[in-house]
Amino acid sequence: TNCLTTLWRLFKNLSEEQQRYEKQLIFEHPAFVKLCQQLLRDSRKMTRGDLVFSLHAAVKLGIPQNTLLVQTLVRVCQEKLNQLDNRCLSVLATTLAGLEKDKNVSALQAGLQLLVEQRIPSIRDIFMLQNLMKCMGKDAPVFLKKQLEMAVLKEIDHLTFSNALRVFFALAAMNYCSIPILNACSKKIQENVHDVPFRPLILILEACYNLQYRNVKLFSALADYVHSAACLWDKRQIVLLLSAFETLGFQPRELMGVFAEKVTQDPEFLNLKNLLIVLRVYSRLYYVPRGQKNLFFETLHSCLIKYLPQISNTELLKAAYSLCILGYLPHQALDELLQKDSRNELLLSDDLYKEQKEMMLRCVKTCMELDSPSFTKPALVPTENGSSLVSLNLRKAREALIQLLGDENMFRQNVQLPYKYHIDFEIRMDSVRKKVLPITATDDGADSSVQRLAFLFVPLSAFCVGTMHPQGKLAMKQRHLNKLGYHVILVLNKKFQEMTNEDAVEFLKGKIYSENAFHFSEVTVQDN
Repeated sequence: TNCLTTLWRLFKNLSEEQQRYEKQLIFEHPAFVKLCQQLLRDSRKMTRGDLVFSLHAAVKLGIPQNTLLVQTLVRVCQEKLNQLDNRCLSVLATTLAGLEKDKNVSALQAGLQLLVEQRIPSIRDIFMLQNLMKCMGKDAPVFLKKQLEMAVLKEIDHLTFSNALRVFFALAAMNYCSIPILNACSKKIQENVHDVPFRPLILILEACYNLQYRNVKLFSALADYVHSAACLWDKRQIVLLLSAFETLGFQPRELMGVFAEKVTQDPEFLNLKNLLIVLRVYSRLYYVPRGQKNLFFETLHSCLIKYLPQISNTELLKAAYSLCILGYLPHQALDELLQKDSRNELLLSDDLYKEQKEMMLRCVKTCMELDSPSFTKPALVPTENGSSLVSLNLRKAREALIQLLGDENMFRQNVQLPYKYHIDFEIRMDSVRKKVLPITATDDGADSSVQRLAFLFVPLSAFCVGTMHPQGKLAMKQRHLNKLGYHVILVLNKKFQEMTNEDAVEFLKGKIYSENAFHFSEVTVQDN
């Protein structure tokens, strides 16, 4: 056992390349074969500690799971399971987490789960608890996850930074979102954020995504740390971090600004994969760099042009779509895209993602028209009334508008616009924005003095986490509705539904008659 564990301790500190070379030497060494044979013979005579540490070292060294040695050690562990102390249980749990499910492993895991249920009250070591959490995994019954949660919470005051990271990842392995534990771990991580290496940073963000845990303070602390040391980080690492933030819907504003500068100064590091990630991140989070918007977009477009000969049709569509969302028209890339579309090369009948591609292509063509410098606001925008039935989540808004304006004829609901855009409610006002006009009196729509308000009741997911900054699709819709002559007013539907009826009426009154409400969307979209 000492020989095997010493081999593992030396082996794990080597680089990946060294490990491959040393592993071959170890496995081919005649003494190693004799060592394995002796382990096999003596496995049933071993102490409980030697047994579990031998199995751990054998698995970590990469001895195949289907070998007689590993299978025998697993079976003996199963036979001696009740003799194992808490430390041995912890080591065994770590080992099993690295093994594939087979008959012997599944039997041992089932036995271990029963034993853990009995032992949890006696375990006071967080390191052991997180090992058990990882081993139990997402398939563990809810009551066992709850037991482990309560055991960790009892020791939460003694949480160290290293254990905070381990517990965070263990909860992700169990797919169990314990808010009290995650909050405690997050606080400890924030306090020691400058000690978090690159890989754990990515794993923290991935765990937050998998657990659907949104902690703006934690995200901000991680983003500020990376921003403060951006000059020391490899640009490819920052790309991966930005991608992880984007999956969470969090916009690390300062980091994105600094990275945009790096891209404009040295775009050569952007291979096609990284370019597509950058385009996706900046478009979804709708970040337009101040002062260098055109230079940044032109740099990205130049990189895209360089890859046109090798880019796939789908990747070209995604890249053009991302730039269009940001309000930039990449003419050369668009020419290539439209040629492919005319040859029916973009949308294949058997494509699983045909619907999504049709949506992106439609958005690209809409942007080419509405975002063109030659586009002028039409005197009359053709509209259609949608269904007279109001969805359940808009009934409260409809009733509040009737109470505020006195009549259903003072607004339109469920309005369909060109380019497949939709407005929840439309209100028209006089030129000084003091009086709401009946819809019937302004139906010709050609009067330029009439102010049009478009109310959009949107979910929280349409904004970047922790802010009222719209994500890409919503920002593009705002921009286009502005071009069509509407003042867009965004309402967070969840908060609106939580208001009392009186508060809802006052809220809408403030939005309708406030000049700031009209200009808010344009400032947000244009100036970030």
